[in-house]
Order: sequence, then C-alpha cells, then structure tokens
Amino acid sequence: MTEPTVSNGSIEELRKVIDATDAELFGLLEKRAKLARSIGKLKAAGAVYKPEREREIFERTVARAKTEGTLMSEEAIRSIVREIISACRAVEAMPRVAFLGPRGTFTEEAVIRQFGSSVKALPCGTLDEVFHEAASGTADFAVVPVENSTEGIVTRTADLLLTTPLKVIGEVNVAVHHNLMNRSGKREDIVEVHAHPQALAQCRLWLMTHLPQAKLVPSSSNAQAAKEATADPKVAALAAERAAALYELHIAAHAVEDDPRNCTRFLVLGKESCGKAQNVLHKTSLIFSVPNRAGALLDALAPFAKYKVSMVRLESRPARNGAWDYNFYVDVDGHIEDEPISKAVEELGQIALYLKILGSYTAAY
Repeated sequence: MTEPTVSNGSIEELRKVIDATDAELFGLLEKRAKLARSIGKLKAAGAVYKPEREREIFERTVARAKTEGTLMSEEAIRSIVREIISACRAVEAMPRVAFLGPRGTFTEEAVIRQFGSSVKALPCGTLDEVFHEAASGTADFAVVPVENSTEGIVTRTADLLLTTPLKVIGEVNVAVHHNLMNRSGKREDIVEVHAHPQALAQCRLWLMTHLPQAKLVPSSSNAQAAKEATADPKVAALAAERAAALYELHIAAHAVEDDPRNCTRFLVLGKESCGKAQNVLHKTSLIFSVPNRAGALLDALAPFAKYKVSMVRLESRPARNGAWDYNFYVDVDGHIEDEPISKAVEELGQIALYLKILGSYTAAY
C-alpha cells in the first residue's frame, strides 16, 4: 500500500503520518539534546551561551527555509529554532538572567526572545539591581531597556552602562503594545491608571482623550502596576497582554499607545565579550567624552567618517562632574574586529578624554 502524502489520503491516514512525523521529530530533538550535553562536557566550565553561534544557526535555518520553500513564516521558524536551542542549552546548564520585574514586563518578553523559555529568569525591582545581579555573579546575564522609539533613551540604563564591568553581547527589539486592564474590564470603573512613567508618556494622548478624569500614577514597572490593579478595583494598569493573564485582569482596551510603531530596544549584558558571527550584521557600542572646546565633538566623530563607518545612534548624558561636561553614547554598524571600526576607534582613543567600548554584538533582526 502506498503511504499517503500531504496531498492525498483520508484525514485518518494523514493523521497517522503526522503522528509518525512527530515521533521522528522527537527522536531528532533527543539526538540534538544529547549532542549538546556531550559538547557541554567537552567545554567543562566554558561558556554555555554563545550568542554569535546561535545567531548563525538562526540565519542559516531561515535562509535554507526560504531557499527550499516553506509554509511557515520567518517569525514562526525563528520561534521554533529559539525554543529548540533553548531546551538543548538547558541540558548543558540553564542560564540565569536578571531583568526588570516583576513577571509580565516587556523586559521579560525580551528575555524570552533572546534566550527562549528554558532559562532561570530572575526578576529585579530596579535597574540598579539588575546590573548588580549580573555583575556580582548571582545572574549570568542581564537584559535592560536602553531606548524607546517614542520616548528616547532610558537614562538610568545609560548611566549604569558607564560604570558597569559587564559587556553588551546582544540587542532585542520588542514591539510595545500597551493594554489598559483592570479587574472588571470596564473603563467606567477606572479612577486611577498606574504604569511605568515611560508607558504613561507613550499613552498620553489616548488617556487624555478617553480617560481625562483618571489620575495617572507612576509605578516601578508595568507589571507592578498590574499587581496594583489586582489589589484595587478602581485601579487600571497599562501593561502587556501577558500581564493580564498572569495577574487575572481583564483588558478594557487593547493597544492604547499613541504610536502604533512603538518599539523598545533592549541590551543583553554578560561578563564575556561576544565573538563575531559569520554572514550576520553587527553593531558596536561605545561611550566617550571630549575636552570642552569648540569643535571637539566634530573632531571625535571624524574618524568614523574617515573610515566610512556608519554611525546609527548618538546620545549625550551629563557627566555629573558639575562642569557641564557630557558623555556621548555611540552605536556604529559593524564589529570591533572589522578593520575600519578598529582603526576609527583607535584614532578616537587618541582624541577622547575617556573611551569605553561597551561591546560588539549581532544586530537585532
């Protein structure tokens, strides 16, 4: 009897083929997990998480799927590969990742997008605590918000990057959709709206239009706001859909952000620098300061133009020395191992009063 294919056979026959395929898939996954465990033993105390290696796997798999043709979307393929890698990595060791908690924040979503679900997520109360947990070794990695497409730089993250010994080893972009949620799911019950200050700012126009009488109350995080809404029927929170499920709230309005393109960029921090992946775009982040004289900043940026290095971000923060000096935060396209970037940074070092290379890493997809 000819085995049914995807284009013929009865439902029952095709389901049997699916069952057999599932069994084959499980066998291959188990084989991969055993290979990961063997590699872990050979590495001994070596790094379990190699972001550049994992990114190469992502890109190679997506490229092959596109070449051969697939019914699945690129995001679906990436999600599947992410969870396979995450589960197999956990066979070696489960990474501990600090993030701004509690559970249900957009930062936790960034953790899952970067590491998959098989991690030990460590929610922290403040960004200072997130940095400390990773720097002290309580966590292996940290994930922190660095900028939002609507509100700009996250100032506390920028200030902590200046002094931390941690390296930037990755970035994650998360589309931010704020949902208004409370215990009843009814807007008429809302007296106060709680959220992180940036979330309140990102939904300012919607709130002024639809809840003009509501008191806006800042919280340490959107997930904390959701916990506060759980405790008080008069309080609503702005948070991710995941928070509504976690804290047993009902959504009174979906996607209330003023800009539907709203996106937050997160940095992944670790103790070891990220290597260079093959056939993948990279970024390099650094901080520098210059003498307080006319043309000093222009002189500092000149090496990037000289070596045709594309600068994709430039921010400034007060140096906090009381002298109106500033530190400049720069992202450029490429890896520090690339000759144009290494030469530009070398020349910058001869001009700048202070220079810190935060790290090179694969650019977010």
